[in-house]
Amino acid sequence: MSGNLYLVATPIGNLNDITLRALETLKNVDLIAAEDTRNTLKLLNYFEIKKPLISYHRHNEEIKSNILIEKLIAGQNIALVSDAGTPGISDPGEEVIKKAIEKGINIISIPGACAMINALICSGIDTKEFTFLGFLPLNKKLRKEKLDKIKTLDNTIIIYEAPHKLNTTLLDLSEILEDRQVVLARELTKIHEEFIRGTIKEVLEKSENLKGEMVIIIEGNKDKYEHNNLNDLSLEEHYKYYEELGYDKKDIIKAIAKDRNVNKNEVYMQFTKNKKSL
Repeated sequence: MSGNLYLVATPIGNLNDITLRALETLKNVDLIAAEDTRNTLKLLNYFEIKKPLISYHRHNEEIKSNILIEKLIAGQNIALVSDAGTPGISDPGEEVIKKAIEKGINIISIPGACAMINALICSGIDTKEFTFLGFLPLNKKLRKEKLDKIKTLDNTIIIYEAPHKLNTTLLDLSEILEDRQVVLARELTKIHEEFIRGTIKEVLEKSENLKGEMVIIIEGNKDKYEHNNLNDLSLEEHYKYYEELGYDKKDIIKAIAKDRNVNKNEVYMQFTKNKKSL
């Protein structure tokens, strides 16, 4: 019988944020796969846990994932951890998880800290719907594509950034965000935890020589439809526009009929003709 693969979230700063279940899991597994064994060893020593460690990071993911799968098939229970936070979220983990699923290995999530969620809930920016983009690409073409996406998205956007790249990223964002609200969260759960709020230009002015890992929360594009007549949208897009505003189906049909100056039954029949599920 194969072992279990545990995806264990670890603290993003304050070590006391680790869960009781995470500690129990780390104590009981046969092996811990760590992004950086030196960082994980500090955590284990703090909680007086002694377990074998194997490195598992971006540069050895393909090779080490095969080794981990072999050990799991042989019956070993393995905990996968990143340096901080939830494994697989802009951190190694996806490769071994996919292979474990292919082999029918049981995967168990041990939830805990996640930087983007902690930053989002303290940001004061809309939490109902958001898009997480991780780290922006270094490749100029791919980076431009991501920036263009950020410009048009009407929900909240979350990105990660390293301190030495922060100024470049904020300058890139300043060219597309105009006066949108932005929150820069840094050193989350640590002594120097800080939230810098304001327009992108205001945040840029306050962000010189900052240290620590960064999370940037960006207000969605509230003017997505400002320069577009709703009637220029397709019927499905028109429906989705009101659906995202929280309208129920009945009120959506009424609103579309009013916008297009037609009878609401005509709108309903059009959806029925297009086999739109209402």
